[in-house]
Amino acid sequence: MDVIDAVAIYLNDLLYSYIIIILLLFTGIYFTIRTRLVQIRYLTESIRVVSERRVSGKSVSSFQALMISTASRVGTENIAGVATAIALGGPGAVFWMWITATVGGASAFVESTLAQIYKRRDGDHFRGGPAYYIQNALGSRTLGVVFSLFLILCFAYGFNPLQAYNLSTTLIFYMPDYETSIYPALLGVLLAVLTGLSIFGGVNRIGRVTSVLVPIMAIIYIALSFIILVKNIGLLPDALRLIFREAFDFAAIFGGFAGSCIMQGIKRGLYSNEAGMGSAPNAAAAADVSHPVKQGLVQMLSVFLDTLVICSATAAIVLMSGVEMGGLRGMPLVQEAVNSQFGEWGAHFITISVFLFAFSSLLGNYYYTEANLLFIKNDKRLLTVFRWTVVFVIFLGPQYGFDTAWNLADLFMGLMTIVHLVPLLLLGGIALRALADYAEKKKAGQESPTFKAMDIGLDNTEWWK
Repeated sequence: MDVIDAVAIYLNDLLYSYIIIILLLFTGIYFTIRTRLVQIRYLTESIRVVSERRVSGKSVSSFQALMISTASRVGTENIAGVATAIALGGPGAVFWMWITATVGGASAFVESTLAQIYKRRDGDHFRGGPAYYIQNALGSRTLGVVFSLFLILCFAYGFNPLQAYNLSTTLIFYMPDYETSIYPALLGVLLAVLTGLSIFGGVNRIGRVTSVLVPIMAIIYIALSFIILVKNIGLLPDALRLIFREAFDFAAIFGGFAGSCIMQGIKRGLYSNEAGMGSAPNAAAAADVSHPVKQGLVQMLSVFLDTLVICSATAAIVLMSGVEMGGLRGMPLVQEAVNSQFGEWGAHFITISVFLFAFSSLLGNYYYTEANLLFIKNDKRLLTVFRWTVVFVIFLGPQYGFDTAWNLADLFMGLMTIVHLVPLLLLGGIALRALADYAEKKKAGQESPTFKAMDIGLDNTEWWK
């Protein structure tokens, strides 16, 4: 494991210090300019379309697709990831998380609109995502398969064990010797069984479970952070000044770049909101809507809910609780912060919230991997074997170490993002034409615009002909 950690750290420093930060911010800024601030201009419209009903009765609704993608986005990284970014990179990391989300909203819109345009019918459901639009629009099945493989590595064998590990660390608060006991294995068994029962039930069961869990966990967690904010409202100006001052502090930015506020903020921001990674489009493609742009807007909204609302809630908890960080990081830091405000019941509350966050993310992450495995090879026996491997690595997750869990997740996420961003830049013009078509039809009086591929000059789609 030491060798794996060393290799992962070296590659992560290389990827995030030079390649991903430049590509990610350039892509977000480029699409923000090309769409003329779609994430701001169409924010109200995104809230409206999320409540629209699905076109047919058996497919995934726009709201359920939002919940599947939000289930993956809103996970333990919104708690442990933000706390880790603050502990390692300083409060200035929060600012760079906000920047990543703001410009990333445009990237999220483009990638999810493309996924809708190039989705395909699969029985009663739709499937799609970057692998599908890379193959159909760029004409490269090989690159589509490479992307799918990296996504499967990232979400099935990187993010899912990390979600299970982060949940596991909440129990250290109650049992100091937890990591050397049998309890990590028992928790792994519990999570593996619950996940297995859900994923063997198919996409509709995942949609139903996440559409219930995600709103509940988000509302409860935001309410907790709001109470802490109100209790310590006098500290808010100081907390904001600290965030902005350290965000532009030369030493904090460039001193030891691996732990800098920019690197930590962008890594944790990307892991949290996934904008531009190519993950959320797999959920966006499943939605049954009358126009691809609608799901692009819905997924854009998901980025804002994830980072600007829920990650900010964690930042408020950590920075305004008054707790000394010391050697704390991740989940124990948040538990200690809440414990300082509400006593032991507050820590219990965080443990319950983390369980909901982690479990919903396990389901959302799995949904992405299944769609991409089916792209590589649509085989029921292979799918069954794959599901069992997913369940097994979730069992292993609580028994990981901190560095291994985070380093592997970061590495797989970085490789997947690089493979996706270049095709996204090449194909972004198609989504821009779809946005212009949507705007034109809204202006002409269509309250709920409909779409045909030929409206924007496309003849290489399956569903929108």
